[in-house]
Amino acid sequence: MSTTASTIALCFANVTKRYGTAAALKDFSLDVTAGQTFGLVGMNGAGKTTLIKCLLDFTDADSGAIEIFNTSNRITRSRACLAFLPERFNPPYYLKGKDFLHYMLDLQEVPYRQEEAERMLAALDLDLSALAKPVRAFSKGMTQKLGLAACLLSRKALYVLDEPTSGLDPKARALLKRQLRAERDDGRTIFLTSHALADVEELCDRMAVIHRGELRFAGTPADLRARHSADSLEQAFLACIEDDIRLAA
Repeated sequence: MSTTASTIALCFANVTKRYGTAAALKDFSLDVTAGQTFGLVGMNGAGKTTLIKCLLDFTDADSGAIEIFNTSNRITRSRACLAFLPERFNPPYYLKGKDFLHYMLDLQEVPYRQEEAERMLAALDLDLSALAKPVRAFSKGMTQKLGLAACLLSRKALYVLDEPTSGLDPKARALLKRQLRAERDDGRTIFLTSHALADVEELCDRMAVIHRGELRFAGTPADLRARHSADSLEQAFLACIEDDIRLAA
C-alpha cells in the first residue's frame, strides 16, 4: 500500500455539533495526513466520541464538512476505506470467535483466510482457542483483541480506533503497539483516541488536544511538550487546558 506524503486522509472543516444548548463541537478544524498515526486526546466529555460519530455519519454535524480521502463523509462509499473499533465494543455474544471474524470480513467483502487470522491473533496475544469459543466466554481483554483483529484483518487504508488499548494487559498493549507500527509502516493511516498519554507519545506522529469541543493543539507530541516547557506529555496536556482547571479550582 502506498500513499503520498501530501495526501489528506481526514479533513474536519469548521465542524460544529450541538445537543440542545450544549455545544459538543465548536468550529472544529483538523487535517490528518495519510500514512500517519494520529492521536486525539481529551478529557471525558471533551468531544472525541462526538467527532468520531460525525466522521462515521452516525450523527449529523450542525455545520461544517468532513472528508475522507477527499470524499465527503456523507457519501457512503467514502467509508469503504476504513475500519472502526468503538470504545465499548460488544460483539454478538452467541457467535464464536471465528464466526465473528468471518461475519465482519464478509460484510466488507474481504476473504477470511485461516492462516492470516491465526497470525493476527498471535500478534495480539489472543490464544487460537478463542476461534472456537463463543464470545460470551471471553474476558474483556479477549473481546478487545477480537475486535482489533477484525479491524486489522480488513486491511483497510484507515483505521479509526476509539481507546484501542482498553482492557489490555501490559503484554497485549506492547504487542498491539508493535502491530500498529507495522500497519503504519505499510502505509496505513491510524486515527486513535486514548487517555494513555504515554502511548500517544510513543505511537503517534502527530496529535491533537480537544477540550470542551474546541481544538486546543495540533502538532507532534514533542511540540506540545516544547510549547509548555513540560518534562512530560501529561504535564503539557494539563498546561494546554489549564485555564479551565484554574476556573474549576
